[in-house]
Amino acid sequence: MQNITGKTALVTGGSKGIGYGIAESLLKEGMNVAITGRQTEAVEAAAAELSKFGKVLAITADVRDFDSQKAAVAKTLEAFGSLDVMVANAGVGHFANIADLTPTQWQETIDTNLTGVFYSIKSSLEALTATKGYLITIASLAGTNFFATASAYNASKFGLVGFTQAVMLDVRDRGIKVTTIMPGSVATHFNNHTPNDADAWKIQPEDIGQMTVDLLKMNPRTLPSKIEVRPAQVAK
Repeated sequence: MQNITGKTALVTGGSKGIGYGIAESLLKEGMNVAITGRQTEAVEAAAAELSKFGKVLAITADVRDFDSQKAAVAKTLEAFGSLDVMVANAGVGHFANIADLTPTQWQETIDTNLTGVFYSIKSSLEALTATKGYLITIASLAGTNFFATASAYNASKFGLVGFTQAVMLDVRDRGIKVTTIMPGSVATHFNNHTPNDADAWKIQPEDIGQMTVDLLKMNPRTLPSKIEVRPAQVAK
């Protein structure tokens, strides 16, 4: 089992939801964690709350901007000295019939969920090569299961799954491990939802956090490259 205490992770979209759950889990394992978000107030508030678990850095950054992602990696390296894990988590969802889906909604979905992950990986590749680190992307079961009103979201997540698996093959000779996690229904604020007691049947953000910890601790000879995860029960 790998010892991850003292290692450093950068989690995009870490101010709430899955990103927050992952950040909390990593901090509890003794890791240093940088979280990013587009809204300064939100990401700083999340970091203040997370700081009770360990060393956390708040960074205002937009995954849709390559320079912004490069700056986020640079700030992480300046604060903690190295980067061992990049969790490309930031994502958005616009759900509408293709007749109603706007070009702006399409572009934001692709730019965030697919191009944004490309930027995150490109920005962190040199640092992760130095540490023989780990890349984790947060995709979705929508990356293999299409459904009505999800043309943009399906396109972004189908693309993300394929992209991540190809990257895994590209960087194996650098000693970098790559996994994509594909959750089903998670109790988060995604798509303007407010988590509540009725979400008890869903995957919880801390469950994805625990899965991330388990991946990082796994013997490096073994790589779960693509993980589908869904609620054990369906909504009643």
